[in-house]
Amino acid sequence: MKELELKYGCNPNQKPARVYMKDGELPFEVLNGRPGFINLLDAFNSWQLVRELKEATGLPAAASFKHVSPAGAAVAVPLDATLEKMYFVEGVELSPICTAYIRARGADRMSSYGDFVALSDECDEQTAAFLAREVSDGIIAPSYSEKALEILKTKRKGTYCVIKMDTNYVPEELETKQVFGITFEQGRNNIKLDNSLFDNIVTENKNIPDSAKRDLLIAMITLKYTQSNSVCYAYGGQAIGIGAGQQSRIHCTRLAGNKADVWFLRSHPKVLNLPFKPEIRRPDRDNTIDVYISDDYLDVIGDGAWENIFTEKPEPLTREEKRAWLDKVSGVSLGSDAFFPFGDNIERAHRSGVEYIVEAGGSVRDDNVIETCNKYNIALAMCGIRLFHH
Repeated sequence: MKELELKYGCNPNQKPARVYMKDGELPFEVLNGRPGFINLLDAFNSWQLVRELKEATGLPAAASFKHVSPAGAAVAVPLDATLEKMYFVEGVELSPICTAYIRARGADRMSSYGDFVALSDECDEQTAAFLAREVSDGIIAPSYSEKALEILKTKRKGTYCVIKMDTNYVPEELETKQVFGITFEQGRNNIKLDNSLFDNIVTENKNIPDSAKRDLLIAMITLKYTQSNSVCYAYGGQAIGIGAGQQSRIHCTRLAGNKADVWFLRSHPKVLNLPFKPEIRRPDRDNTIDVYISDDYLDVIGDGAWENIFTEKPEPLTREEKRAWLDKVSGVSLGSDAFFPFGDNIERAHRSGVEYIVEAGGSVRDDNVIETCNKYNIALAMCGIRLFHH
């Protein structure tokens, strides 16, 4: 098939809409549903991300995409008991690819609501069964087990979008796009991100352990397919906070850092033991947890409102308790799609437990950034690679 007609473009008024190949066949097959314009943008960006994560780490990888940026990305590092409880999979033995997606989905569950899923490996029955319980628009993977495809075809009343990607497809070296009727052309960003990112460690602390190198690779490969400006915090084999599409880098660092803080606070004992009524659905639990962690909890819940959600009224998580919990966090990795222009980014990153950073370098204020890293004993590698994505 050389062409696929779409319902409409980014918006319902943008018709006609299609994807097509000038030469050869389309390198994917729609196994179920009818993908939209944005679905396919998410699918092909996320597919590149998980393919490169698998290549760089050797581990099955998954991503959760929304509006052409990842809400989460991860590799198949086993979950401990706390993460199992955070991700609502207690006591379940998980396949590697299912583990990767549960991590990717769990990075920012509110942003992942209605996501497009990408898997580096075959979608198995367990992953499909997990997806069947989530609000999601579609999935792209290299293959599907017979049972997985059967499960996915029943999702969303049979309309769930299932795409099979040709793993042998290699795009042309030049890529084009149109803006306002004007055609742009550039070389594809096929730069390979690997351990050479850490060759130039410019701080007094030059120790970046292998686990942090893995997380920094996850952060940087994630940023390669995130709308710029962008910053990514990573920990334990997954992204935990992604700041995308901000005009100021400090705003990226704050946005991603706030998301990372929420991720860590979800492991606080008060959050893990919230007494939800059994009938409360998973998305409603996520929304409630987000409110509970926020400073607006008492205003939002109000007198008596908790009775609709909890079996008993939970004690609030105070600002002091939150700060004390976050002060225990360490070992977080941080990637940036371009240089940090000022040390204020490092100050904010430090508040979220960052100990390892990779960024391009090349700012006139690199000395201030390095000095601030030295102040907190942070190891900083300047890789010389910019990863703007638009």
